[in-house]
Amino acid sequence: MIATDRRANLRGASLMVLAMLGFAIEDAFFKSATQTVSPGLATLIFGTIGFVIFLALGWRAGERLWSPAFLSRAMIWRSVFEIAGRLFYALALAFVPLATASAILQAAPLVVTLGAALVLGDKVGAGRWIAMAVGFAGVLTILRPFDHGFSPALLFAVAGTIGFAGRDLATRASSARLSSRHLGAAGFAMVMLAGIVILAVEPPAAAPDAGGLMHLAGAGIVGVLAYSALTGAMRIGEISVVAPFRYSRLLIAIVLAALLFGERPDLATLVGGVLIVGSGIYTLVRSGRAPKTA
Repeated sequence: MIATDRRANLRGASLMVLAMLGFAIEDAFFKSATQTVSPGLATLIFGTIGFVIFLALGWRAGERLWSPAFLSRAMIWRSVFEIAGRLFYALALAFVPLATASAILQAAPLVVTLGAALVLGDKVGAGRWIAMAVGFAGVLTILRPFDHGFSPALLFAVAGTIGFAGRDLATRASSARLSSRHLGAAGFAMVMLAGIVILAVEPPAAAPDAGGLMHLAGAGIVGVLAYSALTGAMRIGEISVVAPFRYSRLLIAIVLAALLFGERPDLATLVGGVLIVGSGIYTLVRSGRAPKTA
């Protein structure tokens, strides 16, 4: 049994790293696309690609494309938060360095823990409250709100992180009748709506060029593969062992940002990232090890 658990944990951790690699590549593709395609149009095209792929996967699996569970309260809230997360994170990728946006996004599990405590009534002990405070201090270290170099565009990443955390909380309450393909299609449908919202307020967009379309196609395909790997990772092995590997995304993003965009994160971003990742790993491991008192 122990050997089986170890193999399951190894498989789950490997899938989680692959998922984070995929999401980091997806972000890089999307950011590259926004250099020639407007954020709204890029988000709409990206969402359409992912939506069509998940519909095709559901059809191939013989699943009904529509389920009344889509209209449940949990799914409605999930959709609202998905739109907010995708909308603001798309803007962050367009206007904020990739490594910085990724570092702030790592605070999402901390926001989920906070929301679970305040909204769902989960018990959170002193250790995890301190860890959350340290993590949020890391976010402030990156934002530097009182520094003369503060960029308001960084708030897009913060708003996107809150949106994704709300989506994850709502997903916990979603119906078991909805498969991962249903959830994926619903998620990318909200990406499409987020793109339409951005298009409505941004200047008229020019038609995307071939390079931009190729980058968006790459983002959509890799994003679907990453989402599938993430779903598999969370269903294999122990969550307290597998979940901390999600922070590999930050390291991958820093490497891609340096190689593709010539970014060099400053000391404040690196320190803030360490605080967020460290507190997040503590929170995840602690919650899995001692849920009754942590």
